[in-house]
Amino acid sequence: MEPEVIKYKLQKYFDGESSLEDERILQDYFRSDQIDGELLPYRDLFAGLTGIRDDEIKIHEEDLMDFILENEHQEKTRYRKLWQIVTGVAAMLLIALFVVHYTNDRPNWKDTYTDPDQAYATAVQTLHFVAGKYREGLAQLKPVSKLNQAVKPMSKSLDLLNKGFYEIENLQKLNSKLNKEKP
Repeated sequence: MEPEVIKYKLQKYFDGESSLEDERILQDYFRSDQIDGELLPYRDLFAGLTGIRDDEIKIHEEDLMDFILENEHQEKTRYRKLWQIVTGVAAMLLIALFVVHYTNDRPNWKDTYTDPDQAYATAVQTLHFVAGKYREGLAQLKPVSKLNQAVKPMSKSLDLLNKGFYEIENLQKLNSKLNKEKP
């Protein structure tokens, strides 16, 4: 078969516009020994595609769909937990701001202690109490770091997937430019 016809059918194949007959012709051509030198890089692609059966493709599609749905559910759960933590922290900050504002509205401050050493000792004791409560609050945030560690492998996979989508988008733009230039 003429290389120009094969190139045209390849273009239709990569555009997703080829028929089953066109794909069969391409597979037969690339199985033959009479492949044009310019088209040799596509031989391995079509040799690999002939070994895949439709039922195997459907099995892989189902596995991929199950994987995507499971990851979406996990991601929604993760965001829900993260949202709860963020809203809890925001509520705590609002309460703290309210308390600070309320206590700052008092016009007359009176000293509680006449002895500065006794006032210092009480302040130190209070600060230790607050620091202990602060550490308890931070301890409750430790699962967030575990969550971040659990997401790292998925994040790398999603980055790779996004890179693939970006490449596909670039190929589509290039293809549309080529189609516009075609007479």
